[in-house]
Amino acid sequence: MKKFYFFLILFLPISLFAQTTVKVVDRDSQEPIPGVAIKGIGFKGQITDDKGIAQIDFAQSIKLDFSHVAYQKKSEDIIPNQENIVLLSPLTNDLSTVTVTAFESDRPLLQQAGSVSRVLESELYRFSETSIVNAFNTKAGIRVEERAPASYRISIRGSSLRSPFGVRNVKVYWNGIPFTSPDGTTPLNLLDLSNIQQTEIVKGPASSIYGAGNGGVISFQSKTQIDENRISTDLNVGDFGLVRYRFGIDQQIGEGGISASYVHQKSDGYREHSAVDRKVFQLAAHMKPSKKQKLSTQILYSDLKYEIPGALNATQLEEDPRQARPGSVNQNSSIAQKSLYGTLSHTYTFSDKLENQTALYVNTTEFENPFILDYKKETAFSYGGRTKFTRNDKIGRFPIRIIAGGEYQYGKTLAQNFGNRNGQADTVRFSDDLVTTQAFLFQQFELEWSNKFLMTLAFSENFSRYDINRTIDASANEPASNQRKFDPIIVPRIALAYQINDKSGIHGSISSGFSPPSIAEVRTNEGSINLDLEAEKGVNYELGYRGTHGIFNVDIVGFYFKLDQTITTFANEQGVVLFRNAGNTNQRGIEAQVDYALWRNPQTLIHDLKFSHAFTGHYFEFADFSSRGNDFSGNQLTGVAPNTLVNQIDLRAKLGFYLNFTHQYVDKLPLNDANTVYQDAYNLVSSRVGWRSTFAGNWDAEVYFGVDNLLNESYSLGNDLNAFANRFYQPAPLRNYYGGVKLGYSF
Repeated sequence: MKKFYFFLILFLPISLFAQTTVKVVDRDSQEPIPGVAIKGIGFKGQITDDKGIAQIDFAQSIKLDFSHVAYQKKSEDIIPNQENIVLLSPLTNDLSTVTVTAFESDRPLLQQAGSVSRVLESELYRFSETSIVNAFNTKAGIRVEERAPASYRISIRGSSLRSPFGVRNVKVYWNGIPFTSPDGTTPLNLLDLSNIQQTEIVKGPASSIYGAGNGGVISFQSKTQIDENRISTDLNVGDFGLVRYRFGIDQQIGEGGISASYVHQKSDGYREHSAVDRKVFQLAAHMKPSKKQKLSTQILYSDLKYEIPGALNATQLEEDPRQARPGSVNQNSSIAQKSLYGTLSHTYTFSDKLENQTALYVNTTEFENPFILDYKKETAFSYGGRTKFTRNDKIGRFPIRIIAGGEYQYGKTLAQNFGNRNGQADTVRFSDDLVTTQAFLFQQFELEWSNKFLMTLAFSENFSRYDINRTIDASANEPASNQRKFDPIIVPRIALAYQINDKSGIHGSISSGFSPPSIAEVRTNEGSINLDLEAEKGVNYELGYRGTHGIFNVDIVGFYFKLDQTITTFANEQGVVLFRNAGNTNQRGIEAQVDYALWRNPQTLIHDLKFSHAFTGHYFEFADFSSRGNDFSGNQLTGVAPNTLVNQIDLRAKLGFYLNFTHQYVDKLPLNDANTVYQDAYNLVSSRVGWRSTFAGNWDAEVYFGVDNLLNESYSLGNDLNAFANRFYQPAPLRNYYGGVKLGYSF
């Protein structure tokens, strides 16, 4: 008996901490993957060897994270005392495995009857990491312009015509909350890339479920799952005084956790008077109070300041493209904006058939904008939320899904316009109390006629109202209250998706959209209030194909969008931008995205070699538009390039080295409604090389170097349309360089 106890004690450590084999292989080829980082809470990290194997000592099942530069990160439960096979999916997935949440319906992409593009976190980090511009511009049908650092304009299918500045006519969500303000504008420049993990973009009108906006919908998602304890930091430097640094920490708590990050980015800018300084802090907590509930709350604070150099005419552009518009420096043309968001989202699963998701937010903003012609100050407060019920059931033998919910936003703003005396606010010209209310209800019915054929019927009822109470008016006009209440608008959508086989499918849809004018379009900077400005309304017809054929992924769509009461811009004699309805426009287009992995073998020096191509053909024209005695009918739509082409090469090699190469061609485009002035076509080339790896178990690091505008092209990344005094051009930087380093530790 004593001998028995002796041997029991002797072998007890072996039984408690038996060595377990973990083998990591490619999901498609079944080839072993060397260099996979394996991490876990309370676990000393390891890296797989040349045979894709790691030996791990532990006593009971443990959840571990597996990551590799060429594969999607994966978490998996590992069981002791046996060989565990872990399958990693390549970053290039076939479309049959991709699931998206577009149109509030979590379904595979092949079952989505609509144009949806995804921007993955890895795609955001193919470039300099200072903005979303380059990554978004690699997608067909999408155009992000940066007229000056931090001054964004987004065009989805040519929707930026009415956006001389800012983001309009596109609905934006961040972690399920409406990030677009109640007045229809979106402060996209408040977000840093660290606040975004992945993005879905719905192209074309999606008002049946997302409310106002003819351009489309952008849904940003930040990190929502804390699966490790981690500290990380980044540093990025570049030409024109660019410095960006970030600190972040993640702490897992039970099945949730908290995370915090701080980012500070500043630069002097390529042009005179184009400096930017942005500080962003985000604090998030994710919890799971019970098996049926998920709860997330976030605080986002952004302090942004940037200078506005202004547009140049052709003579000024030729003399010195780096100069500011005369008057911009003396008048300190710039924007200072401080904004605080608080959000709360809750998911409750009533049963396997019924679920509710609700998100609420509150926001306060201080905004100050000295400009050449005036000086604007605003203090805004808004709140709102969105709720959605989803029920999965059957009618007879046919599966159905019913989605119903609503969204409400309220905003109140004290807006004051002053004279501008050498960059300082002078006498008040006019002051308004602005109240904006936007609300809509939405319903969607999905019916699976078979496991290959899905039909979707949806519609929304939309309500909007503006109240403009003028309390001060220094002109001859008496202060007055103005109100504009838009008639309730019902917006329908019908969509069909048919899977030809497991790897391909076709889809078609007819959808309506509408977009009321924003307060910035109704209440202009010279003091006029244009209550006669009508909402844009349109109908979109769309037909597309998606499929995976061997190594090729193909996504192609054709559309025709008939838009009525199109809102366009013009300038008065003082150069103030005003707005008008421009009759009808016909917007025909084709968008195609193709990617393929020419080579993938984790056992060779080159792990994988991927090519991507995106073509956009937007053939838009004014169908019926006359202004000031001029007939522009038949002219090309202002500010829209007929053809763009993007080519990308991504190479990942052994030991963590990588190369990204991007070429972008943009066709010439008209800068005024008369089509008498054009921006020339141009080619942009950029590249980034780097090394990314995990070492010593728990450490990971990356070093990178990149160049933008390698060909040293002269171009404008965003022009002023229908510009007063022919000031159309906002010159973008010539060839410039950047580099950075990242370091992280998991514990």
